[in-house]
Formats: sequence, C-alpha cells, structure tokens
Amino acid sequence: MQATDYPQGNNPAAEFPPCRLGVNIDHVATLRNARGGVDPDPVRAAHLAIAAGADGITAHLREDRRHIRDDDIRRLKDEISKPLNFEMAATPEMVSLCLEVQPHASCLVPERRMERTTEGGLDLVGQAEFIRPHIDRLLSAGIRVSLFVDPDPNQIEMAKTLGAPVVEIHTGDYQQAAFSTTPERIQAAFDAIKAAAEQAYELGIEVHAGHGLNFQNVQNIAAIPQMRELNIGHFLMGEAVFMGLDQAVKEMRRLINDARTGRLV
Repeated sequence: MQATDYPQGNNPAAEFPPCRLGVNIDHVATLRNARGGVDPDPVRAAHLAIAAGADGITAHLREDRRHIRDDDIRRLKDEISKPLNFEMAATPEMVSLCLEVQPHASCLVPERRMERTTEGGLDLVGQAEFIRPHIDRLLSAGIRVSLFVDPDPNQIEMAKTLGAPVVEIHTGDYQQAAFSTTPERIQAAFDAIKAAAEQAYELGIEVHAGHGLNFQNVQNIAAIPQMRELNIGHFLMGEAVFMGLDQAVKEMRRLINDARTGRLV
C-alpha cells in the first residue's frame, strides 16, 4: 500500500489527537560501545532529537548491555525534558531497575540473546501468568506499561485482560513485506496492523507502533486514526549519518504530521 492510496482530503485521522514521535537512541550507544569510551553520547542525541521535534525518548536496556547501559538510563531520566520510555525484557532485574529509575513509561518486549534486534511481539497468551506480576508491579508504582505485540487479535485481547493501558504494535512484518513482489502481502500486513489498532482502541487501550518504520512507510501507519505514538530508532540513526540527526527527526516529524492532516506524499 502506497501513501497516495490513502484518500486525500478525507482523512479520519484528523479527527483524532496528533500522533507522537518517540525517538529510540539505542544505536548511538551501539556506535559508542564499538570503540569504548564516552563518544558519541546517547544522552546528547536525545537532547538533539527533542530539539528537532521528538515527543519522547525510547531506550532499550538489554540484559547483555550491548548498547544502552544502566548509567545511560539514569542520565536520560535525570536530564531530558520529555518523557522517557524504558524498553526492557520482563525480568525481575529489569523491573527492579525500572522501579528505581521511575521513567514515564515502560515497554515490555521479548528478548533473545542471539537476536540482532527484536524479532516479534510478546506471547501474552502463552506467558500471561509470567508477565502479569511484572505488569502489576510497574503499574502499582505509577509507571505506564506498554506491551510490544504482533498485530494478532488474541494478543490484543490478552493485553486488555492483563490490564495494560498501552500496546505497541510490531510493524516489522509490514516493513519486510516491502521487499516482496506480491502487493497482496504488503496489503495484508498493513490490514493486520490497522485491524489491531482498531481492536485495541475499542478495548480502551492506547495504540503505539514501531519497528522498521522509515520515510517510505511511516505515513500509512501514522494515518491510521487510532495511532497515538510511533517509536523509531534504527532508521533515524542511519539517516543521521547522511543528513544529520536534527534533519532526520524533523523530516520524520513532518511526514507524521502531514499524514494526520491528509497531506500524504
């Protein structure tokens, strides 16, 4: 599905609140850690992203600390002027650290040691009793909880059962579908995301999305009326090499804003 397929001048997203942009700064830390030391500083990147229009900052503290480190999370919470979304595995260690840091929000994600990046959503249906205590501890501490899920109706329904106020829909399959020569596959991937967003909204859950979003595909996702936040990192950090982080974030912000008002390209 191309952005131009969306009806021009008849955008129901305009009737909903604006869609926020969360910028994930993990891979600034990846670059830093490749050489050791302190440069480049992910907290500086967070400040630049906010100045360019980011509504919040996301950082994933992995169990192996391959990019973001504990002191990065603490500094982000103390120093940035926008909400911090602490992305993490559902483990006692991570929950305890999150309770200490007290970010605005926590996004629980699946984590496998050998994966290069998060490969899919949580299995809420199969792991409900394992995940439930972690959700309850975070919510009890006043930390907003988001669950990273595939666009599967059973997972959305279980998120409601578990009491999560937010779901973040995994958009990786939609991004990967763009490499297919089958238009039907692209459309099916988009339709699944749209249906999941509609279902979550009807259940009273706030809808976010992320993974694999870029300048080419973000507008279709941002134009889904129920979408309230997009979290984007790897692509923006890659574009920053060519156009600067400031300009990359500004362009992503523009595309999202235009999608909400029907000005699609």
